[in-house]
Amino acid sequence: MRLKLISCEIFYREMCAVVARSPNMVDIEFLPKGLHDIGSDKMLARLQSALDSVEDARYDAVVLGYGLCGTGIVGLTARSIPVVVPRAHDCITHFLGSKERYAEYFQNHPGVYFKTTGWIERGTDLEQLTRQALHKSGLGYTYSELVEKYGEDNAKFLYEQLCDTTRNYQQFTYIEMGIEPDGRFERIAQEEAAGRGWRFEKIRGDLSLLERLVGGEWDDRDFLTVPPGWRVVARYDESIIGAEPVSQP
Repeated sequence: MRLKLISCEIFYREMCAVVARSPNMVDIEFLPKGLHDIGSDKMLARLQSALDSVEDARYDAVVLGYGLCGTGIVGLTARSIPVVVPRAHDCITHFLGSKERYAEYFQNHPGVYFKTTGWIERGTDLEQLTRQALHKSGLGYTYSELVEKYGEDNAKFLYEQLCDTTRNYQQFTYIEMGIEPDGRFERIAQEEAAGRGWRFEKIRGDLSLLERLVGGEWDDRDFLTVPPGWRVVARYDESIIGAEPVSQP
């Protein structure tokens, strides 16, 4: 098969590794990590634009290096060829190899933020822990715009109430994927954990979900195949995502 892979750049090293070993011919397009921070509607529009730009006649399917990502892929529509998406809430499922392993770890380790090579080298800090996260709060303003509108003290108060998610985290968990060139990424994660006064743990990642994504092994349990003329919808059960005809009311 010839596949088009559209992926968040957070998977850059991992995707390059699995594509190199795939039996299929895979053309890769990476999109910026920042799509997660511009709101679901804008993220969807950017993904749909990338999908619509694919030369359908050249490929058997498009595979996505994304999960549900909030609701960032809800409404994404397949045009002339199928679109395949892992059944995942977010990227951590991809790094851990299954939604079940992610759920188990998450339940047993509350207050954890994950680090990988992509999270470290594709962004200098946790976007969720910055003042730019005010965009996600529904206010629609950057921190500087709030300062201009409400003054420094009021802007600081709004930030602390709405965006200081450091209160919810106590640990960095570094996921080692086996594609790291050396120990620099683990050291960076350890140093940041120490600087924040958080715990640190390293666990082994699992490339198998990404390998199956680019390998064409799309069982219904772990992957959603969206037929042409259908779109992605959210499911509030263990399937996470589903598909419906675009013409459906």
